[in-house]
Amino acid sequence: MQPFIVGVRFAQIGKAYHFDASSVPHVKVGDHVIVETSRGKQLGEVTQIVETPASPTEGIWKPIERLATPRDLILRRIWAQKELEAMIVCRERAAQLKLSEIKIVASEFSFDGARLTLMFSAETEDKVELKSLRHDMQKEYQQSQVEMRQIGPRDVAKMLGGMGACGMETRCCSRFLTEFSPISIKMAKEQGISLTPTEITGMCGRLRCCLVYEYEQYAAARKELPKRNKRVVTPLGEGKVLDVNPLQMIIRVDLPDVGWREFAREDVEPWDELEALRRKSKEPCENCPEPETEKHERR
Repeated sequence: MQPFIVGVRFAQIGKAYHFDASSVPHVKVGDHVIVETSRGKQLGEVTQIVETPASPTEGIWKPIERLATPRDLILRRIWAQKELEAMIVCRERAAQLKLSEIKIVASEFSFDGARLTLMFSAETEDKVELKSLRHDMQKEYQQSQVEMRQIGPRDVAKMLGGMGACGMETRCCSRFLTEFSPISIKMAKEQGISLTPTEITGMCGRLRCCLVYEYEQYAAARKELPKRNKRVVTPLGEGKVLDVNPLQMIIRVDLPDVGWREFAREDVEPWDELEALRRKSKEPCENCPEPETEKHERR
């Protein structure tokens, strides 16, 4: 029997995780459900019905326990209202312990308050000893199991929100990005973007997430265009490639007697390919008859 798999999201702008909804076959998008996760029981929202699910990494789909009741939703709201207080208490205690190398970013209760997760970022790469801080917070919130979880700078920017480096009122990570893709300097080079740190760095201090948006289109277009400094043949003669515009498929060529001109991709041919064709056309053919002039010269 094919399992009934749905995507469940635990944050408003967060990644959807797949669960087996066979025990609640009437569940639909928009419903709230209770599931067991690695961080205890969580309340999430069904965001999609997965038609062709990929095989789970652990070999089995985790099941949905039940649909959330109105009491569960009210309970989740009550504990959510206490998250700001828990974050402030943790920040004060961290200051008392002189833990200046960390910053408490947010706190999160599970829907029933059974677990409290305190998220922090560290300014140093060295491991920070937080046993005392966790012990003090556990004494303060005895009804919950306290957990300290370190998050990266991209996650910090996503939680805090604010204006993006490009000037948009809300950062991409806070608006619609559900997960972060690997980003490299190569993506900026491929798109011809200046490598000045202010041009490619986001508010989080890492490479901008938007560098990956058009990378595949640029990479595919550049494969069909000649590289810079390559010799090409144009309708106005031979020249050297100065630059290319991958999205418009336009090539800027420096012509010796004319200067630079722009040509469409179909109007430009690589010089080495044409030169190879010319050389091949000059090679003697073994099966072709000798020219008359050559015969008279031999006589």
